[in-house]
Amino acid sequence: MKKVAVLASGGGSNLQAILEHFASLGPGAAAQVVVVASDRPQAGAVAKARAANVEAVVLRDRQPDSTEILDLLAAHDVDLVALAGYLRLIPTPVVDRYAECMVNVHPALLPKHGGPGMYGLRVHQAVINAREKVSGPTVHLVTHEYDSGPVLAQWAVGVDPSDDAATLAARVLVAEHALYPRVIQALAAGDRSRFPLRPDAGYLANPPITPDDIRRDIIAAFSGRVSS
Repeated sequence: MKKVAVLASGGGSNLQAILEHFASLGPGAAAQVVVVASDRPQAGAVAKARAANVEAVVLRDRQPDSTEILDLLAAHDVDLVALAGYLRLIPTPVVDRYAECMVNVHPALLPKHGGPGMYGLRVHQAVINAREKVSGPTVHLVTHEYDSGPVLAQWAVGVDPSDDAATLAARVLVAEHALYPRVIQALAAGDRSRFPLRPDAGYLANPPITPDDIRRDIIAAFSGRVSS
C-alpha cells in the first residue's frame, strides 16, 4: 500500500474526501494518508487529520530552499504527495524528489484561470468575468511553476447564468471531491493508462449542473462508462 502525504492550507474538504474514499474502498484501497502538513496552525485540515487519527504537522520554515517538507516526507516513507488547497510554492528539492508523484487539484480547467494568485473565489470570479459556459477541476502533476504541470484529469461542470463566485465554487467543489480521490487511488494502484482523463466533446457541450449528476458521471468515468 502506497503512503500518501497531504499538504493543505485551508479547511481540508478535499483531504476529508480523500480519507473517506480510501475508507470506502476497504481492502481495495491502494493507498493511505500517513501525514498531513499545513503552513497554517488553525487550518481546518489539521483538525480533520487529527480527528481521523492521522498525524498532522504545522510547517514552520518558510524559506524557499527549506528542507522541512522533504525531511517530513522522508521520515514517513511517503510515496505520493497530494496538494489540497496548499497555497505556498513547493521547494525545488521536493518537486525534484517527487516528480511524477506529486499532484494538485485546481478549481478551473487549466490552462485557463491558473497561475500565481489564482486560488479560491478569485478563480471562480475570473471564470464568470470571462463568461465561460463550462468550468471544473483539473488534477495535474506538480512542477516548478504554479498550475503548469501535465494534466492527469479534468472534469466539466456547467456555469449557470445566475452563478456568482460562491455558487460556482460550490459546484466545482463537488467535482473535486469526486475526482481527486479517484485520481490518487489510480496513481497509487499504478494505473496511469487512463490518463489524461477528459470528458468528450458531446459532454462538454452539455455539462451537468446538479451535484448528483456531477458525482454520478465522474464515478462512471472511472468505471469506464463516460456519459456524453
